[in-house]
Amino acid sequence: MDWQANCAAVIPCLNEEPTILDLVQQVRRHLTTVVVVDDGSTDGTAKTAAHAGAVVLRLTSNLGKGAALHEGWQWAQKHGFQWALTLDGDGQHSTDDIPSFFLCAKETSAALVVGNRMGNARGMPWFRRLVNRWMSRRLSRAAGQVLPDSQCGFRLMNLQAWSHIPITTSRFEIESEVLLKFARAGRVIRFVPVRVIYKNEKSKIHPLQDTVRWFRWWKEARREKTDA
Repeated sequence: MDWQANCAAVIPCLNEEPTILDLVQQVRRHLTTVVVVDDGSTDGTAKTAAHAGAVVLRLTSNLGKGAALHEGWQWAQKHGFQWALTLDGDGQHSTDDIPSFFLCAKETSAALVVGNRMGNARGMPWFRRLVNRWMSRRLSRAAGQVLPDSQCGFRLMNLQAWSHIPITTSRFEIESEVLLKFARAGRVIRFVPVRVIYKNEKSKIHPLQDTVRWFRWWKEARREKTDA
């Protein structure tokens, strides 16, 4: 697989000016095409990303991480890419782990390869670790397979597979929805170990609103399984 020709990196961003320059430059060591989707930033994220060599897509307002990812995936597929590598814009994902995703996809024919931080999660804030494990257990039961890190945004996804699976969420619950729907569609999902990098970044997750959205999505997802 010629990953340079067939894969684009997609990075959703909201006010990530301090980290986006280095991140884009580091990703471009592995992939030529990096798409930064600016989700209504009020700082210089878009300008800085463009300066680093990224293709910049700008949403007119803050529509959510899921909406930003949809925009990037659609752009990548429209421009002939077969795969999309997604990373968060705050620098918590190490670009040194990128080759592991490519190798896993090649060796396992997985349609979705997800980073797994939970093998060595000591660097993850304890509350995030607790919530991630709680969500991952429930999603694993619903999917019928072990999903050790359901909330990691560091992923490699086959765009043809994605295009046949209806993904409807527009905010942080998208990570859960993609995993569950790929599993229910019988697509091969694999996980690769990735390192945990947490500095002083502030989470973009709104504890109340995003928790309510997740549970609303979860209730609907369970109903869909029951109806099927």
